[in-house]
Amino acid sequence: MTESVVASRMIRGRCYQIDTDQSRLDITLVHEFLANCSHWARGIPIDVLRRAIAHSLVFGLYCDSAQIGFARVVSDRATFAYLADVFVVAEQRKAGLGQWLVETILAHPPLRELRRWLLVTKDAKSLYLRCGFSELCPDSFYLERFDPAVYARGLHRSERRVYSPGETATERRPLWSR
Repeated sequence: MTESVVASRMIRGRCYQIDTDQSRLDITLVHEFLANCSHWARGIPIDVLRRAIAHSLVFGLYCDSAQIGFARVVSDRATFAYLADVFVVAEQRKAGLGQWLVETILAHPPLRELRRWLLVTKDAKSLYLRCGFSELCPDSFYLERFDPAVYARGLHRSERRVYSPGETATERRPLWSR
């Protein structure tokens, strides 16, 4: 087992692994699933996905070296983590692999002592409850700033412009051009 393989098990003669090595990821599979099969990242451009992966701790789920699942964590690695983009391909579901993936992530040494974990789910609530997550307490609110059209507009990192505070619309010039 290499250093980046954080968990391994044999199931019915097949070797399953969870690996944190970004270079092992099948980016095509991850992109295909997130962009076309997920409800939370539908349409995500591959360059945005690559940037998200580069700035996250990733967990690839593999069966006999072929990638079958994925998750990523955004964290300060001191107090907080956000679990995102968790999936297992349809052909491999109902075998407990999603729960194993999440439990492995929660037990991962750089993350296991965090005070707060967050995630958002539409259809996997029971999975996360089994892994120790709970609903927000009644006096807490989940707030978000969500822009569902950002991918359609194509405003990716290289195209965003930063303007000086107080500029009027006619005076606006990107800060980098001054």
